[in-house]
Amino acid sequence: MVKLTPGKLWGMRRLADPAGRLKMIAIDQRTPLMQPIAQKRGLAEAPYEDIAAVKVAITRTLSPHSSAMLMDPNYAYPRCAGEMPASKGLCLSLEHHVTEDTADGRLSCTIPSWSARSIRAIGADAVKLLVWYRPDAKASVREHQQAFVRRIGRECREQDLVLLLELLVYPLPGEAPGYVAENRTRLVLDSMRDFADADYGVDIYKLEPPAVLRDVPDPDGPQAAAVQQAYDQLASLSTRPWVLLSAAAGPDDFQRSLTYAFRAGASGYLCGRAIWQGAFENFPDFAAMERVLSTESVRYVQSINALADRLAVPWTSHRAWRGGVGMAGDGPEFAAGYTPA
Repeated sequence: MVKLTPGKLWGMRRLADPAGRLKMIAIDQRTPLMQPIAQKRGLAEAPYEDIAAVKVAITRTLSPHSSAMLMDPNYAYPRCAGEMPASKGLCLSLEHHVTEDTADGRLSCTIPSWSARSIRAIGADAVKLLVWYRPDAKASVREHQQAFVRRIGRECREQDLVLLLELLVYPLPGEAPGYVAENRTRLVLDSMRDFADADYGVDIYKLEPPAVLRDVPDPDGPQAAAVQQAYDQLASLSTRPWVLLSAAAGPDDFQRSLTYAFRAGASGYLCGRAIWQGAFENFPDFAAMERVLSTESVRYVQSINALADRLAVPWTSHRAWRGGVGMAGDGPEFAAGYTPA
């Protein structure tokens, strides 16, 4: 049996539904909300109140249908934490939405004044860390991103806090248009290879589709075998439970991608825009936005939850947990006090 530290085991359980499937809704987006809001308001910058209000509407309507919510600590948490049921898990993003874009690639950093310790202090169950990554970038860029993850991994171990790592590929400066799409499978798989080592301290991987994002083939159709092979390869590289992200794909495409992912062994999803983008397009008409959230968005969440119930692998059944999962330590150890490793 694999034994997890108490905080990490409790956090994993909090993020999942009672059967161990991860049905997590993201509202930590910043730039994808800021730019459209600013444009519709005719302003240079999106008002704080508008960003927060959109996140509140999404949380209030959709969190009851999730197993956990992913929030940012700046706009979402202060206004939304009280809108979600206390029975739901809470994950907070730690990466800054502003990156340093160099001639050789993108460098990540944390949100100013935030850390794994401060996220633990406000009661979250997990840290989400997004890393923009190109496995074929110059060594200095790759090493910066790898060191960034290792540092946050150490912080999460010190706080006994779940670390959820999100990997996203992106175009390098000067790269030919379409290069990432044409090489998506290789880039996604090689990124996972680079972060598979236990030294990073990752507990859950949030992974993008290793195949096409749009016009996804029918999982039961004649083109399905090649797509499924890519997902199966991704699953074979993942050394911890993993969930699928939507990468801004539409609802139908994401649902088809989820079928491939679940068949390959994914334990659920962590998704935002495929669920609520259609409602957000009504901004600033909040009444219309909330009508769409309570109808179309809720129905969509219920449909992908049902798909997860049928096909997703509970996180406790991931191949990493041979013999099951338990908690490290026993009674006498806790009687003497407990300090995270």
